[in-house]
Amino acid sequence: MPLRSLNKEQYKAATAPFGKNLVIASAGTGKTSTIVARIGYLLHKGIKPEEILLLTFTNKAALEMIARVARFFDKKIVSKIESGTFHAVSYRLLKKYKENVVLKQPSELKILLKSIYEKRTFHHIQTDTKPYTPAYLYDLYSLYQNKLPKKDFGEWLLEKSPEHEPFSLIYEDILDEFRELKSRFGYVDFNDLLIDMRELLKKRRIFFKEILVDEYQDTNRLQSSLIDSFAFDSLFCVGDYDQSIYAFNGADINIIASFKERYKDGKIFVLKKNYRSSKEILSLANRVIKNNPRIFPKELEVTRSGDFPPPKLLIFDELFEQYREIAQRIEKSSTPKEEIAVLFRNNSSADGIEASLRELGVGCKRRGGISFFDTKEIKAALDLYSIIVNPKDMMAFIHIFEYAKGIGGVFAKELFDALYLLGEGNIIKGLISPKDIKNPFKIRRVKNHQLGLFDDFEEFGSVGRFKKFGFEERFFSNPTLKHPKFNDESIKFYYAFYLFVKNTKNLHSPKSIVFAILNSSIFKHIALVLAKRRATMKDGSVDENLKKDILERIERKISLLLDLSKNYSDSKRFLNAMLLGSKEMSEGEGVNLLSVHASKGLEYKEVYIIDLMDGRFPNRKLIQRGGDIQEERRLFYVAVTRAKDILYLSYAKYDRIKKIDYNPSPFLKEAGLLRE
Repeated sequence: MPLRSLNKEQYKAATAPFGKNLVIASAGTGKTSTIVARIGYLLHKGIKPEEILLLTFTNKAALEMIARVARFFDKKIVSKIESGTFHAVSYRLLKKYKENVVLKQPSELKILLKSIYEKRTFHHIQTDTKPYTPAYLYDLYSLYQNKLPKKDFGEWLLEKSPEHEPFSLIYEDILDEFRELKSRFGYVDFNDLLIDMRELLKKRRIFFKEILVDEYQDTNRLQSSLIDSFAFDSLFCVGDYDQSIYAFNGADINIIASFKERYKDGKIFVLKKNYRSSKEILSLANRVIKNNPRIFPKELEVTRSGDFPPPKLLIFDELFEQYREIAQRIEKSSTPKEEIAVLFRNNSSADGIEASLRELGVGCKRRGGISFFDTKEIKAALDLYSIIVNPKDMMAFIHIFEYAKGIGGVFAKELFDALYLLGEGNIIKGLISPKDIKNPFKIRRVKNHQLGLFDDFEEFGSVGRFKKFGFEERFFSNPTLKHPKFNDESIKFYYAFYLFVKNTKNLHSPKSIVFAILNSSIFKHIALVLAKRRATMKDGSVDENLKKDILERIERKISLLLDLSKNYSDSKRFLNAMLLGSKEMSEGEGVNLLSVHASKGLEYKEVYIIDLMDGRFPNRKLIQRGGDIQEERRLFYVAVTRAKDILYLSYAKYDRIKKIDYNPSPFLKEAGLLRE
């Protein structure tokens, strides 16, 4: 029986009488062991496995728990336990009791909604407000479903966005037809699974002797209402209000906080013994989290003995200096690299540490964000670099011209082939000093109506139409400008590419080439395209402040690339290191780079929490948009309690890219590492 390995607190919780039981399981207190023991206890008491429902935050967690139970009981018995996420369980039960269920991804259903939306017209309505796009209307409706307000969608929408009242009847008509079509074909998305399951439970009694809920602090109102819709004799919820960090995803901390109010006969069990962290690390975590309201009294107790270093605060004058010195500290550490983690609040914080680790040849793997080397801006910069180093790189050329309005992949390849011909295998030569060929484009008169193939352009365009832009005469004389597909936007992009090549072709050092890329008009154009895409809201508008922030982040990334280039003298070696080494450095074995959200549930011997500056951690922008300092503090608590033996916390005083000074995070003062 798994009960044998439990401490007194865990045993008391795992063997609790049937009823409404809530177990407050703080970081490192053996939450999973307690749940596994509880399931074992139920089976030992003669509860049938099919009368047990286990609801988890991830399907992986459910599989791991069931596998651990199977060490003590026959696998055939354990396999009958209903387990998985709310969505997975709902899907299986709906399929069991209701035949017509077809799960569709939100992206697919957005297409369906769009087809309904486009049959309507908004032009007759006199208002300065723009109607929501179909995609935004879908997301708004999903949010409404998740929130479970006690009013219909129209009322809820008008309360939230009164300026959309002129469109409200059209929105509701669109959604009525959308719901009818989904019902006719049995289509459901993830929210619908829970809603349909709840509706089914109103008509059909589905009974479980006990329902166990893991990560209870992360449930939302819809999930909570679904739990209560089942018929059950006993409820066993496990969670920690101090680790509720998913409010942005709909989690409602009030669900765990109001447990005793909703279940008058409910019992609370608290697991206090921490088996993960050293005394000093745990003490720091407790000092900070006690500044949040105490929903249930608790004080974690240390079980580990030994001589561990106290948490250390690292203070740096400049942001990049922080990343470099932490990377150097990690390189020299005797801790196995797989047992080291660098945690960050914002994904942009990871770029500097990732680049600095690469510079030292230290492997790393990144979770909870896109690798520095996989971002579109770095790939674009390296494509521009590659053209200078290898003028035969067709794919780099095509990727660059993906950012040109009016130039698709087919046109870009035609352009590359023409420059390749004009330059006798060197597109730089073909652009700057081309051979005298009047028609560098191979005209293939392919017309296959059956296959839909048309590859034929019969006449060149007039170059004179571009005289208004005042381009250099040498550029104007290039025969590729006669291609009829060029328009005003694409020709300006092509000219920016010409200027970049002309100004960079004689550079040889990696540093000088990257510097030229950073200051080129073509890269600035690419950066603007990316910033606009990322700052475009779901309703089609562009958030100009966000766009400005994104441009600063892109500039920061290229500055990091520039720092990396300083350590190389050979341009091809630098390119190979960036292109070939990036996959090895960002995947596989090595130091773990994680967002705090991605680190939840994990533990490491040595942990670095970086960029602890007020504004970045806590993230003041998110607080202004509806977050709160209490959730940011819970995030800090989660980050600190990932560390077992060694903990470093760091901040920098100045950012040389943004040219701004930073104050330390208030959490460092609460932790007692800084004086007021």
